[in-house]
Amino acid sequence: MDFRQLRERVNLFLYDNKSKVLRVGKILNVIVSLIAMSSLVYYYGFQHDQATEEMLLGVIKMSFVFYVLHFLLRFIYSFQPIEFLRKNWFEGIIMFLLTVEGISYNVFDFLLLEKLALAFGFNSFTDLSALFIQLYILAVVLIGIGRGGGAMTRFKLNPAVIFITSFAVIIFMGTGLLMLPEMTVPDGGMNFLDALFTSTSATCVTGLMVEDTPTFFTFKGQVVLLILIKLGGLNIIAFGSFLVLASRFGLRVKQHDVIEDFVNNDSHLSAESMLGKVIIWSTGMEILGAIMMFIFWDEAIPFESNGQRAFYSIFHSVSAFNNAGISLFTDGLYNEAVRFNFYIHWLVTILVFFGALGMVAVFDLFDPQNLRERMRAPWKRIGFMTKIALYFSIGLVIIGSVGYYIMEYNGTLAGYNQFGKITTAVFQSVTRTSGFNTVDFGSVGVPSLFMLIVLMFIGSSSSSTGGGIKTSTLAIVGADIWSTIRGASNTELFKRTISPLLKSRAYSVLVFFLIFDVIGIFALSISESHILANPNYDIIDLAFEEVSALGTVGLSTGITSLLSPFGKLVIIASMFVGRVGTLTVAFAVGVNLISKNYRYPEGHTMVG
Repeated sequence: MDFRQLRERVNLFLYDNKSKVLRVGKILNVIVSLIAMSSLVYYYGFQHDQATEEMLLGVIKMSFVFYVLHFLLRFIYSFQPIEFLRKNWFEGIIMFLLTVEGISYNVFDFLLLEKLALAFGFNSFTDLSALFIQLYILAVVLIGIGRGGGAMTRFKLNPAVIFITSFAVIIFMGTGLLMLPEMTVPDGGMNFLDALFTSTSATCVTGLMVEDTPTFFTFKGQVVLLILIKLGGLNIIAFGSFLVLASRFGLRVKQHDVIEDFVNNDSHLSAESMLGKVIIWSTGMEILGAIMMFIFWDEAIPFESNGQRAFYSIFHSVSAFNNAGISLFTDGLYNEAVRFNFYIHWLVTILVFFGALGMVAVFDLFDPQNLRERMRAPWKRIGFMTKIALYFSIGLVIIGSVGYYIMEYNGTLAGYNQFGKITTAVFQSVTRTSGFNTVDFGSVGVPSLFMLIVLMFIGSSSSSTGGGIKTSTLAIVGADIWSTIRGASNTELFKRTISPLLKSRAYSVLVFFLIFDVIGIFALSISESHILANPNYDIIDLAFEEVSALGTVGLSTGITSLLSPFGKLVIIASMFVGRVGTLTVAFAVGVNLISKNYRYPEGHTMVG
């Protein structure tokens, strides 16, 4: 038997057994993933004796072996290996690194990652290995779930329901993890309500916290917060990419219209690589931000090691780009150690701005292909959605910065030099979407608080990690009002005509946000009477808290930890609704019309 005959027999054997073997592999992948995740949670969530610890580590290591073998099995059964590697390059890299680490550990008795960690100043590898294993298991499980998405084709689900459910699942998983004893410094773990509040705040990238992050949470708890922030931010900017794959889930193209805030219509049916592009670009910006932060942290900050300095850099970069506003410093960036670290303030400002600008706008502005195309054809301009996001974001930053500078010049800006005043004023204007603070908002004057309430209400741009009614809503409503004042028959913006459907959605978002804010403030005014009885607080503090929650901002005048259980539930609901979008909630619970092919006679009434 020659080589060609042998290869032909092997190919026939593989072809005859492919579907059966891959089906069994998929089932085993789900089982192993559940066992590995459960073992990981039990290992890091509780204290164990040495025997139990070694057993759990053995289970996790065996799961790694299975993942590598399963990947190789799928590669072998692929009749187009190059195409398989191209589509599964990320998983392939992980499997390669895992194989190298396994060989290094079993043959040479050390891990390459450990050597690298020690070189960068990680005095103990335990914390870093915890971070690596948690992120790895999470990545593998998500990849496995993605491969098993074909089972969803039998369900005809509204994409709004899928989107809301995905956030709810992440929030409750985070709640369970934060309640584990090893996640918090105090014994006994976090109570359910506070854990739910914290998980919602992190997942919805809001940043309102009922406990002091650096002192209340252990390193493991902080890693859970980091993962929740990343998943929450990625979920909102990548869900538009999910619509690209909607046909796999049995969704009709027309259903794409029920999702607001993700991507423009031109992007709905773009290439499947959109999701990977979002992950790569967002992670790349976070890594670049972390590197810059590692360099520019003030040397006076008492980091215990380069490892801690690196983790703080990663955490704050991810928190900034995802507009989460959660900090590992007590009192945030107003902490004495970083209050005058203006280079860090500018780095956070830049990360927050681009995170709030939206990935569609970032792609349009900085994608190499788009840049080359505009250089070859100078008459080509940035897209309509990008113009709205960029110009209105810059305009709001300028208005907020100038306003804050003028109104707080002798207030919270007193004591800063000129560069510090400008930096702080710009920071507070940009942070209207993120929740980071470099001043004590309890000392900010009422006019400035009112201006910030308006800025938080407007929020960020579509397809971004920020919240609010979005710059697109402001732009469309403003353009329509201006057209009405001029008596124009059409609403125009940047030499484009705004359709009645877009105007209707913009006004709906505006009205929904106003209604939710009014209801939230009213509910807080009833439940938080003890705060109103405090001479240091009044109704504007409650309004600031509610608008901050619904806009997923995270700024507070200091009343978050004082909220009653009912008040916390109000803020939790506001953060959740503000994150998934008011229209998304409305579409998810709304009833579809049986028919739209009718029209009543026109009615006319006086307006105003």
